[in-house]
Amino acid sequence: MRKNLFLTIITVLIAGLLAACGSDKEANTAAKEDSAPKTRIYQSENGDVKVPDKPKRIAMLAATYAGNLLALGNTPIAVNEYPKNNKFYEGKLDKAEVITADSLEKLLALEPDLIITYSDDKNLKKYAEIAPTVSLTYDKYNYLEQHIEIGKIIGKENEARAWVEEWKEKAKAEKEKVQQAIGKDATAMVFETFGKDMYVYGKNWGRGTEVIYQDLGLKAPEKVEKEVFGPGYKAISAEVIPEYAGDYIFVGDGGAQADNSFMKTDVWKGIPAVQKNNVITFDSESFYFNDPISLEKEMEFIVNALTKGK
Repeated sequence: MRKNLFLTIITVLIAGLLAACGSDKEANTAAKEDSAPKTRIYQSENGDVKVPDKPKRIAMLAATYAGNLLALGNTPIAVNEYPKNNKFYEGKLDKAEVITADSLEKLLALEPDLIITYSDDKNLKKYAEIAPTVSLTYDKYNYLEQHIEIGKIIGKENEARAWVEEWKEKAKAEKEKVQQAIGKDATAMVFETFGKDMYVYGKNWGRGTEVIYQDLGLKAPEKVEKEVFGPGYKAISAEVIPEYAGDYIFVGDGGAQADNSFMKTDVWKGIPAVQKNNVITFDSESFYFNDPISLEKEMEFIVNALTKGK
């Protein structure tokens, strides 16, 4: 009887130890699962991509979308050089590393958990070997759609949609203010120079065009609407500026390398908008962008310029 009792006690103890070990393993497994980064599927232009549910180390290699991330509360760990020059970001990208097409080793060392770039980026396959990579085609989305799409990618679609709705309401109020100042039929042209090249822009190509044409409702001169709105931009010569000019002319300063000698010509001086001082010059390096941060600053600048003294 003593022997049987002893064996029973030993059996119970072993069973208890095994159960405890099993519980510990289950607890450890559950803990590991809880601590592992959660992922989800994003339906990209090129198929499904498994991305982090809440990415924290994003390399934003599509220049125009850096501000979308900032507006959604995500500071990218890497960008290319262009967003660094946007004064509207007020130093928010100071700590972001600059990545070029030839600095893949630098990108790898940053250990991004998500990479976002343009669909025509030549390094797409190489990026995908470093981290989950999502590519977007720039002209597939308008400026509001692109913000929502960035929100979808990083798990903040609701926040993105909320901003879009707030922006639409703000735009309505600003549009009324501008129309009271300059009327409902005022026309505008947007152009800038790059070196000796000169370009006119359509309604969804940065440079304040989204605010001017879409939000504030200024009309484009007939030639701009017919020839430029479709492709988004068009190269012209200084001699034909009067053919595209509107009641208001928005001119990008083009940066340090721009050739703005056309402003000294008789052709330029003879344009009605120039004679009426309806020429508004903007900072090209900042107005290049159409993200929420840039749009809000552009709206303020443009509305003030159009309503000043009226």
